Amino acid sequence: MVSETEKDTYYIRPERVPGRPQMTREERAKQFMPFAALKGYPAALRKKEKIVVPKAELSEEQAGLLDRKLRCVEKNDMVSVIYFCREEYLKVTGMVSRMDQTARILKVVNTRIPFDDIYDIAVEKAGAEPRESSGG
Repeated sequence: MVSETEKDTYYIRPERVPGRPQMTREERAKQFMPFAALKGYPAALRKKEKIVVPKAELSEEQAGLLDRKLRCVEKNDMVSVIYFCREEYLKVTGMVSRMDQTARILKVVNTRIPFDDIYDIAVEKAGAEPRESSGG
């Protein structure tokens, strides 16, 4: 038979701290859950894995069509713009908040887009049907 002192060597009941509630199993399990030691590292890796796209040069016909579309754009028009930004093409849809012909800048909501980076634009006038975009 095992004596009391031998039992104590096999199992020592943890002391409870007075005034502190006992943890549930779920709370104790959370202590051993994995965590992100390097915050932002997975996002940085995904950013590095981005496929770099060279900026496409528009033909004279495409450039002329785009220029005609840009002349029709006015403040408060709804537009969808495909533009080149940081080695990739992005699409933004929203209301034109600024159109500066001399600085050659189109501002859609809070996105500032230089004319030279625009690949395509679809304009929807207030109360009108959306116009076709150039198939590029």
